[in-house]
Amino acid sequence: MPRPGSKRPSARDGAPNQKKGSRPTGKRPQKASGPRGRGTSSRAPSRSGLIEGRRAVAEALEAGIPLIRALVAEGEGGTAELAGRLAQAGVPVEPVPRARLDALSSHGAHQGVMVEARPFAYASLADVIAAAGAGPALVVVLDHVTDEGNFGAIVRSAEVVGAAGVIVANARAARVGVGAYKTSAGAVLHVPVAQVPNVAKAVRQLQEAGFWAGAATEHARQSAWAAPLDGRIALVMGSEGEGVSRIVREACDFECRLPQRGSIESLNVAQAATVLCYEWLRRTFPEVGGDGAHEE
Repeated sequence: MPRPGSKRPSARDGAPNQKKGSRPTGKRPQKASGPRGRGTSSRAPSRSGLIEGRRAVAEALEAGIPLIRALVAEGEGGTAELAGRLAQAGVPVEPVPRARLDALSSHGAHQGVMVEARPFAYASLADVIAAAGAGPALVVVLDHVTDEGNFGAIVRSAEVVGAAGVIVANARAARVGVGAYKTSAGAVLHVPVAQVPNVAKAVRQLQEAGFWAGAATEHARQSAWAAPLDGRIALVMGSEGEGVSRIVREACDFECRLPQRGSIESLNVAQAATVLCYEWLRRTFPEVGGDGAHEE
């Protein structure tokens, strides 16, 4: 049951009055289409504009992200095919010493290739709500998650389960940069990522759009298995050190925690988000993956 004093969004503000077991059913919500990352160019390489690693670079190329140039390690045989594709797409390819890529890399996993992209174009909260449609949908809200690797991993999990979008704060929070491209395996190119000035206000706007907001916190009384994690859900994950802030928790309709038998305090935020995203998918779309097949 939700924590005392909380309730699902009701007919107030035009939100549908839904009770557990009576939520609308439907197909996986359609996500916003089109390339991400459009913006103005810059000749000076910046870490925030660099995408590294063969898979992430290939994803960027396939998604049509405007690329300023490619940096390829001299003598790196494994990058020849990808370098050829980049050149065919009209991206200038510049051979550079591997040491230069090492210096630019966020964690040394560039695999001999990087591309410089124009600044990432974030979606708006309205874009995410539109992508969610009117039926069951998942939106992951990050309350000041600061580690770019965690952020990218969460976006990857959100995209895999078919989330309509990811909401992040526009200050004191991780942004879409090299680390996020890498750990998301290109997922930032395929799911809307919106920046907002106020996370609690964004939660309330999602509630007005018919979402039931749930905060994941180790201090919650009910476990995730008992929480209403199905249907139209805004899943709120907190920062690595502080968790979900008090003001954001108070804006949510319920709280939940992951059960555990071990002795350490909790899972990392990216791992916890993955578990909860899959719990939402399991309950909301039980027909997906039952026989190992992917169904839309």
